[in-house]
Amino acid sequence: MTIAPYSLFDTYKKHILNLPTPLEVNSFKNEQFLLDQDEKKHLEIYYAPFEYINENAKVLIVGITPGLHQMKQAYSTVASFKENPASDQVILHEVKKQSSFEGPMRKNLIAMLDELQLHSYLGISSTSELFNTASNLVQTTSVITYPVFYKGKNYNGSTPNIVNTELLRKYIVNNFSKEIVSLNNPLIIPLGVNVTKVLTFLGNNDYIDFNSILHGFPHTSGGNGHRHKQFANNKEDMKQKLKSYFG
Repeated sequence: MTIAPYSLFDTYKKHILNLPTPLEVNSFKNEQFLLDQDEKKHLEIYYAPFEYINENAKVLIVGITPGLHQMKQAYSTVASFKENPASDQVILHEVKKQSSFEGPMRKNLIAMLDELQLHSYLGISSTSELFNTASNLVQTTSVITYPVFYKGKNYNGSTPNIVNTELLRKYIVNNFSKEIVSLNNPLIIPLGVNVTKVLTFLGNNDYIDFNSILHGFPHTSGGNGHRHKQFANNKEDMKQKLKSYFG
């Protein structure tokens, strides 16, 4: 278990700890934490401490990018260590556990993974344990490590095209691909078609093994009204994939 080689936590930790509480969005979504932008494409990328890597993970769950809700949760988690200092590794691990897919998205994710019986292959009673007592079995991540906003709103991976946009592709290649390479060939669960698009791009460039991908899993956001239909259509194929993958 380690910290990502591209981590910027050293640079931003003190700024996060100095933020006033309770946290207001404008205290962290501002110039101080702005990493990158493409004004023509209306894109902004902000820092958030999603840089913990569980190299021994059996399962890799991949989203598009952390949203504003997860960003705030991550900052709040770091701030909670203000009175009880801990190592960067401990803090960043806690951020992953507390913030990854936090909210309705996590609830939907757990329900679908349990329906596929993933927990039985991992020797746990429910995939909800991946976010607490069994966090050693999972790496949660995004194809773009840091929160991306398009016209000020959470970026959904579609507009602009996630693979064809130079700014976004830079983070996919410089961050996400390095994260993948550091792992020990886990089962990769892409949340939705736009994540799958990125994995296809990386597979075609020999960063990942296509056989490790659980194809057909929907994005679990409450905003994805098609998720139940997508899941139902692909459920049996995904069950067969789990059976063959875990042998």
